[in-house]
Amino acid sequence: MNYTVLIAQDEDGVYVAKVPDIPGCYTQGKTVEQAMERIREAIQVCLEAEELEDVLPLKFIGIQQVEVKV
Repeated sequence: MNYTVLIAQDEDGVYVAKVPDIPGCYTQGKTVEQAMERIREAIQVCLEAEELEDVLPLKFIGIQQVEVKV
């Protein structure tokens, strides 16, 4: 299966990878390549977890931005 992976970089330069289709599936790495390697492992672990059986498969629809005035 293919999953969409969102990658962000935090203020310390660490890359954070998250799979929106799998709740709680995220990891980090010092490089994009390391984050991608680790997210593959995290996906496998998450898919093996029993509590996700009722949630999967989800279909990624899109990404939206919202403005909040503070």
